[in-house]
Amino acid sequence: MKVHHLTDDELRQVQLIQLEMLKEVDRICNLCGIQYNIIAGTLLGAVRHKGYIPWDDDADVAFLREEYEKFRAACEKELDHSRFYFQDHRNTTGYRWGYGKLRRKGTCFLRENQEHMPYEQGIFIDIFPLDAVSDNKAVRTWQNFHCYCIRKMMWAPVGKIVSGNRFLKCWYRFLDRIPAAMIYGHYNRYVQRRNKKNTKWVRILTFPTPNKEYGYLREWYENREKILFEDEMFWSIKDYDAYLSFKFGDYMKLPPMEMRKVHPVTKLQCL
Repeated sequence: MKVHHLTDDELRQVQLIQLEMLKEVDRICNLCGIQYNIIAGTLLGAVRHKGYIPWDDDADVAFLREEYEKFRAACEKELDHSRFYFQDHRNTTGYRWGYGKLRRKGTCFLRENQEHMPYEQGIFIDIFPLDAVSDNKAVRTWQNFHCYCIRKMMWAPVGKIVSGNRFLKCWYRFLDRIPAAMIYGHYNRYVQRRNKKNTKWVRILTFPTPNKEYGYLREWYENREKILFEDEMFWSIKDYDAYLSFKFGDYMKLPPMEMRKVHPVTKLQCL
């Protein structure tokens, strides 16, 4: 399918729809006493731009694992189901990610090479669980490899299409034969093992960590304060300077134009 390059107006429409979902997350969490943080590029946008990074087409919310489970349960009763739906591998057949997505009904956002995935794909925000990892750097490095293997098995239905390497295509085809129930059974057990101890370090198990520590400090997510984002107030990491410096380096410096990328899509439908 032909890649559609979002116009500035379309990108802004996507951002405003995602803002609706951020407000819905905040509403549910305030109602149910659940702790969340905006993170990654969303927090960077709040600090540097007081809203979205101008070229950003997604939004990121994170919960420590216990809070994620509370939010997931709260969505069943409190989510405005006339406008939104929540997806993760436990409630959506064919879903291949180790974290959740909140999506807007009546929209479509098909990412390139994911058109064949067998579930509804509306405009979304990512809902990330943060799980405990070892406080020992060597053990955490091994755990990172374990997480990498799980992630690649989940990614296989896309990897077998998107990979330009012939060997990798074959490898992903092999991985794609592993039953999803087996992959997610292993993942669920691994999540339980990881959270038996309240460690100093946490991470999104099935998402790459762009640092050599293979994790983030738990205290960043526990110590929160409100921050302005698109004229709304959302919960965020209080020591955002330490977090953003750790994650992005000189985060106030704008990246070169060639690094300002929007995810390629093949179909977009806003409201």
